[in-house]
Amino acid sequence: MTETVTILGAGLAGCEAAWQLAKRGIPVVLWEMKPQRKTPAHHTDLFGELVCSNSLRSDQLENAVGLLKEELRRLDSLILRCADEHRVAAGGALAVDRTAFAQAITDAIRQHPNITVKEGEVTELPQEGQVIVATGPLTADALAQDIAQKLPQGGHLHFYDAAAPLVTFESVDMDSAWFASRYDKGTADYINCPLSQEEYLAFWDALCQAKEAPVHGFEDKNVFEGCMPVEVMARRGEQTLCYGPLKPRGLRDPKTGQEPYAVVQLRRDNADGTIYNLVGFQTHLTWPEQKRVFSMIPALRNAEFVRYGVMHRNTYLDSPRLLDRYYRVRTQPRLVFAGQITGVEGYVESTASGCLAALELARRLEGRPPIDFPQETAIGALALYVSNETVEHFQPMNVNFGIMPPLGYRVKGKRNKNAALSQRALEALAGLGEL
Repeated sequence: MTETVTILGAGLAGCEAAWQLAKRGIPVVLWEMKPQRKTPAHHTDLFGELVCSNSLRSDQLENAVGLLKEELRRLDSLILRCADEHRVAAGGALAVDRTAFAQAITDAIRQHPNITVKEGEVTELPQEGQVIVATGPLTADALAQDIAQKLPQGGHLHFYDAAAPLVTFESVDMDSAWFASRYDKGTADYINCPLSQEEYLAFWDALCQAKEAPVHGFEDKNVFEGCMPVEVMARRGEQTLCYGPLKPRGLRDPKTGQEPYAVVQLRRDNADGTIYNLVGFQTHLTWPEQKRVFSMIPALRNAEFVRYGVMHRNTYLDSPRLLDRYYRVRTQPRLVFAGQITGVEGYVESTASGCLAALELARRLEGRPPIDFPQETAIGALALYVSNETVEHFQPMNVNFGIMPPLGYRVKGKRNKNAALSQRALEALAGLGEL
């Protein structure tokens, strides 16, 4: 009889791992602490809940995350299948109806005959058997402490993450905004809320002075650059936001024919288009301050906030010292980690780590040789970055072409070069044969 695998956590990585194992006939016990306990960032009892954004980022092969998504599709990823089935318009990005997406994942996992779901908080690592820990960046304190005690050198670090607010579409003043995608790319899926120089400077000053919610141990230097609270970004300089989430480049106001001084973009958060999120506005301001300051944006002067931004602690391992290229603990290979707890950053990257970890574990249980995804593939490059012992000061990492080997020949133009890198990656993946 095939050995049962225990998976802790029914987020993207845990669900992907469970699916990949179960479809190969390997029994899985999947533990999820919801609904008995939720973190401050969770709002539903569904598996695979997206807590920061509904976007899985670029869906184009000229972008590394677009390549990673295509690799996952070719590996029959449950998460990508559900995302494609429940996508909402978002220009060149893959965004999803958050609730329908999570419901589809939950249904697929609960209905699979090889997966047994158990509800409740796990406070200790199982003492025996094959285990995949996919408890995410919001790992509960008791389990996090147990992991730190049982892994070499304490094993883990902390950083902080923030989620953006949501507003209703009907409350957005469309007389002060317009639909468009940057450089008219896609199908005009974003609501663009312009600010004049005077409006921007008043907004920036208020944002810098706004009161933050108390967060124990929070310091600007500990904020991961990829998910920085907007108020922290604002404090770095008057023009910082204009080169970040409020960048006006490629967005011409149809009323003036000119690029505004600054633009706040809203992205659809559900398929019905009734809820939008403020792109790049992850925050840990107090809720009254969020209402006051964000209502200074002209198009949001009467905005109805259906969810305010929240701040929460994230936990991740010092993976280069702990894990191998298969996300196994080097000194205890029966223990495997997957998802953002490993230091991969982002929804797609978390899914990819769960997929790779499960594929490798399945091969091991079947007595077959390991799959060495080459560094030329996005999924392989990410695993090799996370397990690279030469990395001294490890930080969470989104997938990017910089962690993949160069082509070895010159290609004119960045998009053409990236397209060539993606073509090479997909050819390398096909060369691995049936997985």
